[in-house]
Amino acid sequence: MTDTTPSLNLRLAKPEDVATIFALIQALAEYERLSYEVTGNPANLQEHLFGDRAYVEAILAEWEGKIVGFALFFCNYSTFLTRPGLYLEDLFVLPDYRRRGIGKKMFQYLAKLAVDRQYGRFEWNVLEWNEPAILFYKSMGAEVLTDWRTCRLTGSQLQALAEIS
Repeated sequence: MTDTTPSLNLRLAKPEDVATIFALIQALAEYERLSYEVTGNPANLQEHLFGDRAYVEAILAEWEGKIVGFALFFCNYSTFLTRPGLYLEDLFVLPDYRRRGIGKKMFQYLAKLAVDRQYGRFEWNVLEWNEPAILFYKSMGAEVLTDWRTCRLTGSQLQALAEIS
């Protein structure tokens, strides 16, 4: 599945794109003021995107042949719907390429992918302070859930819970 508009091409990532995707992940972390949380590396990303057991997928946005954005996503599951869903982990467009409709086209591409795969929903999180993103999501018809909170265990907290018997 490819989406094209003048100057824009959306496509699934290929193994040779991993270094570029990782650089975009770092740019996203900088934008979100979370660079200190990037502890992964391109080798792990390569394995998780294209290894024997792929955990994630990615699409890339190319503007006039240059990769300017990415979306990384994976399958989740709704027990209430008893259907899989698409969970968008990250979507990012380089600042110089925003306001050209790239982000919206990426969301449309992912929505079509979810429909084509017969998924029951398409979900993602947004940082509370990111008002431009929240307004953008609402403009596309997304409901921003206020009664749900993300819970997370990482690092030593995850290890500690795993060791409880």
